[in-house]
Amino acid sequence: MAEYITNLDVSLNEVEEKNLQSLGFKKINVDLNKGAKGNFIYLWYKTEHDSDPITRVQVTFNNGMDDALISAGYTKIDKNLNAGTGGNYIYLWYFKGSTEYDTPIVELDVTVDVQREGLKFKNDWERLACDLNRKAKGNWIHIWMKREKQTYICDITATDSSGLDADYLQQGYIRVDEDTNKGAKGAFVFIWYRQTTNQANALTDLKVSNSNQEYQSLQQQHCMLVSVDLNQGTGGNQVYMWYKKVGTHPIKGITLLVNPDAAPVYERAGVNVIRQNLNEGTDGSTEYLCYHQ
Repeated sequence: MAEYITNLDVSLNEVEEKNLQSLGFKKINVDLNKGAKGNFIYLWYKTEHDSDPITRVQVTFNNGMDDALISAGYTKIDKNLNAGTGGNYIYLWYFKGSTEYDTPIVELDVTVDVQREGLKFKNDWERLACDLNRKAKGNWIHIWMKREKQTYICDITATDSSGLDADYLQQGYIRVDEDTNKGAKGAFVFIWYRQTTNQANALTDLKVSNSNQEYQSLQQQHCMLVSVDLNQGTGGNQVYMWYKKVGTHPIKGITLLVNPDAAPVYERAGVNVIRQNLNEGTDGSTEYLCYHQ
């Protein structure tokens, strides 16, 4: 029988740790506040055989991200993952879905060192893009998930407002929970994707344009445009994603890199890092989209 992750929780102190342990939860022994001098915070999970698995996990770092998750039926773990620091209020959410885009999660991990990330991503671990120490100045901390079956990226889109968030969540999309305008003072812009276990429906190529010349070149290459400017409202370059579904090398995973030390680590692991800054022409963070096949 398959053993799935069926419940998640977070401990902010020793009393909560003992309580979760008594309830049969397992602890990932990595401090989610490492390097930020806040509370010792840990992620806990419960596994069960063939029982109502968790299929999607999201992170929020502002209140505007909450409403759509609530309306789509996500469960919020109401404990700030940045407790005791001056960083963003960060919360974990999970969902148990049964659509064709939902695949059970069977393993979880946490990294606090970018050197571990590249090979982990290449080996089909799915990475939550939001740094759990966001604006807290500690280690770069990310949650990782492994699914029951191999999945592929079958759809990709983007939003520059929250109006469609609930619709996308209900349609099986996963939000890449880091703003492509981080530090650039524009709109909150997010990338979204859906997964499939059917390799035939997968994306096979992903590109980014941040100049008119690149835009025209990708158009001539018959790439499909995602018509949301990832730099919306910043006054910087117009930045767009493009994709193809023709080819023999399906895309298995995507993520967003904000840590300036991450790109070479991922490239050494054989991950495709698209070296087009999503914040081109602004004072915001340098951000790269990457994917593996």
